[in-house]
Formats: sequence, structure tokens, C-alpha cells
Amino acid sequence: MGAMGEAQGALGDTHEPNVVSYTALINGFLKNGMFEDALQLFRCMPERNAVSWNAMIGGCSQAGLNEEAVRLFLEMCRQGVRPTESTFPCVLTSVANAGALGIGRSVHASAIKHFGTLDVYISNSLVSFYARCASLEDSILVFRKMEQKNVVSWNALICGYARNGRGQEALGAYEKMGAMGLKADNVTLLSLLFACNHAGLVDEGYSLFKTAQVEQPDILKADHYACVVDLLSRAKRFDDAKRFLEVLPFEPGVGFWKAMIGGCQIHWNKDLAESVARRIQALDPKDTSSYILLSNVYSAAGSWQSVSMVRRQIKEMGLKRITGCSWIELQDKAHVFFNGDHRHPQSDEIYMMLEVCLYTDEDDEHCLV
Repeated sequence: MGAMGEAQGALGDTHEPNVVSYTALINGFLKNGMFEDALQLFRCMPERNAVSWNAMIGGCSQAGLNEEAVRLFLEMCRQGVRPTESTFPCVLTSVANAGALGIGRSVHASAIKHFGTLDVYISNSLVSFYARCASLEDSILVFRKMEQKNVVSWNALICGYARNGRGQEALGAYEKMGAMGLKADNVTLLSLLFACNHAGLVDEGYSLFKTAQVEQPDILKADHYACVVDLLSRAKRFDDAKRFLEVLPFEPGVGFWKAMIGGCQIHWNKDLAESVARRIQALDPKDTSSYILLSNVYSAAGSWQSVSMVRRQIKEMGLKRITGCSWIELQDKAHVFFNGDHRHPQSDEIYMMLEVCLYTDEDDEHCLV
């Protein structure tokens, strides 16, 4: 942070600093997580070009400030600054994170308006965007229209199939990718394992991993091993999962045991869940998710006294559960809701409508009786 202060002082000492100087400092602020400083400096710039706008939009996107990134893009267009081909991937990532399908379609139209034929980077972002917003047919359509496809293009398609539970299609895309002479990378394998996991294709997923161990061991990361544990655990193959963990080429971390306890929750394996939860708590006593998962296993097994005990532990240790959220897009605006949330400007009307629906359901039940 001291270096950034010196850089800011140097800019102040510069006689008539230009847009390049300002943009370089903005990039420095963003890389150090100093978003407010970057935005303030951006607003004070005597002139801005596409590079400076891209720096702010990209910085917001990488920091997860999705609404701000989209807002800046719209402001950039309103001020007559022509977006470059580097602008759109960042914006599309932010729109995908927000699940705003309607806004993303407008961004897609804007890209076509500015460039006509889209380059591979924008097209890859569109394939990923549509798949993440559950519009898989649009994702496939963009992919098919691409004149050039690279490994990232195929990864986006395979990952899109995986996200939407289309395991067989993901495997089919992988075969076509190989037929085109393209070699899988670590992202390809992870997407395939994820696809097999959620489609119940256990043998296929395990076979892909074993093949990679022999033919491409350099692409294997910890995430791939964790995904295999999850794959076996979800299929109730706990003995195989335990043997797999025993022969790992490294010490398994918390994520591996979480993968196994997730399978315990699905199949109500209370005894194994207790053993695994103890391992997680030994590695990270403040990991709330292990307590929550164990509580869910007890709940599924009807062990209400154990549920109460775990919840008491959570309270006594001062642990906080990560609040779940959901969102819905209406009139090109994404509305985000958290559990027990009252921050939405229409929360009173929303809760009132929920009460009406609940009372209506109760009345219907009485009528049936």
C-alpha cells in the first residue's frame, strides 16, 4: 500500500499527466484491491479513453463487483466511447455472475453492432455466459457459428453441458474436440469430471481420470482428485473413495473430506459422516460447513438429539453460517434475495404475497379434508 501512495505522489508531481499515467495508477489501485481509490481517480481524469474504461470495467469484474462493471459499460457507451474487443469478455463475465440473461443479450447485440463478426474471445465468453444463465441452446448456437475454435471454446461448451446436467453431451463434445486434433487441458478434465459427477456417469468419469494419470499426468491438480472423491461418494462407493484417499500423492485437505461428507448426506451414512466431520474439524475447527453438513446428515437420519447438539456447538463456538441466496431477473434487472432478507425495496409486498400464498395453501388443505 505504501508503494501505491508513492505512485500517487509521483502522479501529482508529474507536469500535465496524460491518460496513460492515470490508467497505470488505476491499474495499480485495482491490483491492490483499492477499488474506491481507483474509481475516485477515474472520475477525476481530465480525459478517458477505451483503455482506461476497460481497466475499470475489468477491475470491477475481477473483484466480483458485477453491477458496477455493467453500469460502467453502459456509461461508457452513453459517453460515446467505442468499446474494444477486450471490453466485452469482462462485461459478459459480470453479467453471467449476476445471472442477468436479458442484459447479456443486449451486450451480445452491442458486440455484433460494433464488430459484426465476433472474435474468438468474445464468442468464448458468450458460450460460457449463455450456459451459465441456463440458456444452453443459445450457448450451443454461438459455438456452432464460430469460425475459429480453440481449446477454451471447447472447454466453455463442455462446462456448459456439465452445468446443465448433460453429461453424455459433454462426453460427446470431448470426443469431437479430440477428433479436431485439440488436446485436453486441466480445465477440460475438470469440466468432464463435473459433468460425469452430476449425471451419475461414475465409471466414465473414473476412466477419464485414470487415462489422464497415464497420458497427461502434468494436467492433474488437487481439484481433479477432489472431484473423483466426490464422484465416488455420490455413487455410494465409500470404500473406493477411502482407498483413493489413502493413495493420494499428497495430504488431503479439507475440501477432500467435504466431498466425502457430501456423499454421506445424500446416502444418510451417519457413522462415516461423524468420522469425516472429526477430520475436517481437526484440520479447521472454525469451518462452519462441516458442522452444517453433519447436522443435515443427522436430520436425514432422524437423529434429532444429535442435530440439537451440533447446532449448540455452532452457537457456542460463535460460528456463522454462510447465508444462501437466490435471484430472479425482471425487466433486465437482477433482484437478489438472501434468507430472511428485508433489504429489498419491495420486501414488505413480497412477504405479504408469501403470506397470502401460504394461507391459500392451508385453506385448500382444509377444503380437501
